[in-house]
Amino acid sequence: MKNIGFIGTGIMGAAMAGHLMEAGFSVSVYNRTKAKAEGLIAKGAKWCESPGACAKGQDVVITIVGYPKDVEEVYLGQNGILENAASGAYVVDMTTSSPILAEKIFTAAQAKGIHAVDAPVTGGDIGAKNATLSILVGGEESAFTALQPVFAAMGKNLVYMGSAGAGQKAKACNQIAIAGALAGACEAYAYAKASGIDLEKTFKAISAGAAGSFQMSNVVRRGLDGDFAPGFMMKHFGKDLAIGTETSAAYGTALPVLGQVLSEVRQMERQGAGDKGTQALLKYYGIE
Repeated sequence: MKNIGFIGTGIMGAAMAGHLMEAGFSVSVYNRTKAKAEGLIAKGAKWCESPGACAKGQDVVITIVGYPKDVEEVYLGQNGILENAASGAYVVDMTTSSPILAEKIFTAAQAKGIHAVDAPVTGGDIGAKNATLSILVGGEESAFTALQPVFAAMGKNLVYMGSAGAGQKAKACNQIAIAGALAGACEAYAYAKASGIDLEKTFKAISAGAAGSFQMSNVVRRGLDGDFAPGFMMKHFGKDLAIGTETSAAYGTALPVLGQVLSEVRQMERQGAGDKGTQALLKYYGIE
């Protein structure tokens, strides 16, 4: 595998594509907003005018786009990936998307002799920049094995989860756990503020003990410092939590904490915080 088409060069994708170039792969890129790909183009990536053009002639096509509707469009739409990728190519969706859609893409790809895997990631912008992402993979295990050199250029924890859609199901588990951890940390500081104790002393007192978490020390910490720039956008977090609530209903399980956090995130989106980082959930609790 030498030639990779990479579609989606946002906060995460630009760093991931850059690591692939550093690892020696020949990378072609497409993004709806070309300006977001300019840094990669300047480093030698080839610009393509459409998802289909980016898929044509590639050994591997990687996507990390916004929403399930975007995934469906770039894979199954007119002049999309499956219409243009060669038989025997590997297509890898690293977007957090619907497991049901992942299964649909797998079936459509299989009919064309194309190997499709769902491979959402965890680790946020820091993991993307440092090439330390966890990559959760669903699809044929032989495809997971073949893609090891590609995944290793972007991440450290590479986990084969099972058949098509299993990677997306594992990512939903990850986001469900984050929802509780993030909201719990925000509530702790809301309580500290309401009760009149110092927020910085509270952070020092509880972040290093049993209450500590990645969300507290890396995400909420940014918000306490007044930094609400996105490592992971609130609107994309809302999309992820909605996938969890919708599919959990289909699987017959109730997730009340997830539903509550989703309602909080949606309220923040309505208040204009959709493009801010998830640490902006502090604002829901009155902490600026």
